[in-house]
Amino acid sequence: MLSAHARDMGLRLLVASDEEPSLSAFQKHFTACGFQVDCARELEEAEALASRIHYALVVADLRLAGVIGVEGLHLVGFVHNRCPATRLILLADHGSPEIESEARRLGADAFIRKPKSMPDLAQVVFGLLEGAA
Repeated sequence: MLSAHARDMGLRLLVASDEEPSLSAFQKHFTACGFQVDCARELEEAEALASRIHYALVVADLRLAGVIGVEGLHLVGFVHNRCPATRLILLADHGSPEIESEARRLGADAFIRKPKSMPDLAQVVFGLLEGAA
C-alpha cells in the first residue's frame, strides 16, 4: 500500500494554493496517509521550498496570490526544470484547453478541474506516485 510506502520512504508533498481551506484539507488528508506535507500560499514561497527540498509530488493551484492569475503554470515549469522526476498536478477553477495544453507542455502529469473531492484527488496522487515507483 502506498501510504505505508509514503511513511517508510518519507515522501514529501508540496501543496501551493492561496485558499487556506484547501491547504488545510490537503495537509490533514495526506499527513494521515503518511506523507510529509509542506504548504505554500504564493509562488515565491513555493519556489523557495522547491529550491531546497526534493518533493515526490507538487500540487499547484493555477491561481496563487498574484496578479497574473496563472502562477501555478510558472510553478509547474519551475519544479519540472529543477527536478524532472517530481510528479506535478495543476488544479484549476476554470481551465481552457490552451491552459491544459500549456500545463502539460511545462511538465504537469495531471490537470484537474476543481472542485474535486479529496478521495478523488488522493486517487490521482497515489496513481502518479505508484507509476513513478
